[in-house]
Amino acid sequence: MKNPQSILGQTGMLFFLVIISAFPPLTIDLYLPALPTMVEALNTNQSMVNLTLSSYFVTYATGLLFWGPLSEKFGRKPILLIGICGYILASIGCALSANIEQLIGVRVLQAFAASAVTVVATAIVKDSFTGREREKIMATIMSLVIIAPMVAPVIGAFLLQIASWRMMFVVLAIYGTFAAILALCYQETLEKKYVGSVLRSWGRLAVIIKNPRFAILLVVFSMTSMALMGFLAAGSYIYINDFGLTEQQFSYAFAFNAMCAAFGPMIYMHLSRYITVKRIITLCFILLTIAGVLTLSIGHMSALTFAVIAAPATVAIITMRVPGTNLMLEQQTQDTGSAVALIQFSSMMSGALGMVLVSLSQASLISNLGIIQLSVGLLGATLWIVIKNKPFVTDNLINKH
Repeated sequence: MKNPQSILGQTGMLFFLVIISAFPPLTIDLYLPALPTMVEALNTNQSMVNLTLSSYFVTYATGLLFWGPLSEKFGRKPILLIGICGYILASIGCALSANIEQLIGVRVLQAFAASAVTVVATAIVKDSFTGREREKIMATIMSLVIIAPMVAPVIGAFLLQIASWRMMFVVLAIYGTFAAILALCYQETLEKKYVGSVLRSWGRLAVIIKNPRFAILLVVFSMTSMALMGFLAAGSYIYINDFGLTEQQFSYAFAFNAMCAAFGPMIYMHLSRYITVKRIITLCFILLTIAGVLTLSIGHMSALTFAVIAAPATVAIITMRVPGTNLMLEQQTQDTGSAVALIQFSSMMSGALGMVLVSLSQASLISNLGIIQLSVGLLGATLWIVIKNKPFVTDNLINKH
């Protein structure tokens, strides 16, 4: 660890990074079981309720580009604290919303604040760790963060039984308060701040994206979010409306998927001792392609069949995130905040596109998801095969055997 934390220590630092990295899945997944209920409660339709998801993703992605460069200019801690405080206030606003239009508006503010938190989280990892240690920390964080989508829908379904959907946003405000306490204990890890103007700090985004090595890796690893977020957007409607599961049963099915996904980063760390990273990534794209074929052909048969197909597809996507993120970060020796912003922005925008595409026809959600999985698997595998032996890839892999 390059920057020892006198208050948090290394264990406390890891816990802190897990907490602030969990903002996106908690904010999204906690109220997934309530989506069908909210249609009636807010006297609206499914498309409007889905806007609380898609508007969150688009705003969150845009916010990353705003906050990432500023964390290079002013430091990680100030941006982090601003983001958490804004998130707490917005969560309270969501709970108090009187109609769907107000909820969508406050969700936009919540997303903008949350983006400051998570862009700083990944930047802190790059600030504090290098090489194999960074991969281990990233894998650990990802595995633990995935507990959030595993637990969140279960908690959300429970809250629906004892209270309304509003209580879910109260819980998020409480979570944000806990994160704020930890953030106050965190000591700045940015060693050298950007000395240019604020406008020029945002201009660093253009400099990074013009790096062809970074850009092609960004395309390859960002597209996988289309398949993952497509599943998130359609999952509750498929399980509840198509297969007839209750909100509580859906939460268990969703938790099963997240539990499988939690093994992804650890699977990568174990396999990378014996198999090249290049081969692991190739196999993941192949697995996603196969999942797409199975979803299209037999995914409609039962909830169990659908769940058994969706789980390995999610595992494949999550497994690629550790080496993919590390490879992209290795293409930049500076401007970490801006690089992280672009990585997360592209992932979220790709995910938002996946959510839109999967919802184009509500009568064929399973088929739509299968087409997305198949397309992403085939295109991703093709691009990866083209670049996997290039020096900018092979020279920056942790294992080269």
